[in-house]
Amino acid sequence: MIVIVGAGPAGMAAARRARECGADVTVIDDNRAPGGQIWRGEGRSLAPGVRFVNSARVVAGDATAKTLLVETEEGARVVSYDRLILATGGRELFLPFPGWTLPGIFGVGGLQALAKSGLPLRRKRILVAGSGPLLLAGADYFRRSGADVVLIAEQASAASLARFAAELIRHPDELLQAARLQTGLLGVPSKRGCWVEAAEGRDRVERVYLRQGARTFVEEVDYAAIAWGLVPNTELAALLGTGSLAGTGGAELSVIEGEIAGLTAAGREDLARRLYPRQRKALRFARAVDKAFALRPELRSLPEPATIVCRCEDVPFERLQACGSFRAAKLHTRCGMGPCQGRICGPAARFLFGWRDDSVRPPILPARVGTLAGNIS
Repeated sequence: MIVIVGAGPAGMAAARRARECGADVTVIDDNRAPGGQIWRGEGRSLAPGVRFVNSARVVAGDATAKTLLVETEEGARVVSYDRLILATGGRELFLPFPGWTLPGIFGVGGLQALAKSGLPLRRKRILVAGSGPLLLAGADYFRRSGADVVLIAEQASAASLARFAAELIRHPDELLQAARLQTGLLGVPSKRGCWVEAAEGRDRVERVYLRQGARTFVEEVDYAAIAWGLVPNTELAALLGTGSLAGTGGAELSVIEGEIAGLTAAGREDLARRLYPRQRKALRFARAVDKAFALRPELRSLPEPATIVCRCEDVPFERLQACGSFRAAKLHTRCGMGPCQGRICGPAARFLFGWRDDSVRPPILPARVGTLAGNIS
């Protein structure tokens, strides 16, 4: 039995390849339908014969016993496996700035997911800001949804983006995709070397303050979609203490590495090795993206003393400045100990202070007491 956690591009590719080799495959995902955040709402299907445990969250696991504790809408269940593939994807990186907790401020992917679930965006003024290719994809979707994208603010410099554009020549598929997005965004204002400094509003976001070089300016908005890249979801892998982490690198790399994992788990390493050249090419592109959109050091100075960093426990920046590590921050402020278990503030603290949080304990996601009773020692 091969169990795959995650039904995004990597998990779907792994399931398809493993099933083609005749393996018994089960996929677990917390969404009702496969596709993950990238292919959400596109009607993607898993390979025939693959069992799908949907609306389910893996909250704990035991690598020695080869079991996972899974919480579903019907209750808890223990899933056993012979081979395990973790295709848990990534989440958006959020960096704190004054006003970032106001209603109406989302991650780019988060606002896109809400729109796909029915949030109306028609005639809404949306600022798209942060860093990375997700900004263009999100802005394109918002515009096609009827929104007025007032500005795309990319923190990377124009020189860095020019070098990245030159690298795209070696990747024709990505170059064509970028050209399509740029064509769809004709007429939308965009700025390079530009980032959000603060947001204001009475009950929700109304205006956002931005900086480009020595110049500051204001945009009036209904929504702000702000994300600074992606962070891989490694909590389950860290808890189990197994596996080789691949990080994040876009849909193409996810599919290729999913295929390699599926073939390897099914015992067909010979077929998996044939995909290594494609993997290396996709990795080169992913590294070029990381280099081009590396976060500028000025972003570390965005929080003011009272700016909340840990939203779950309402911990401000000034209290964290007095701590020397994430462990100390947990002990003295409860930073990272709320419902999100450090998924938001942890990566932010790593960027702001250089801290790492290597402590992962079950449950790795909030779970019902009934799920945990008798299942976690």
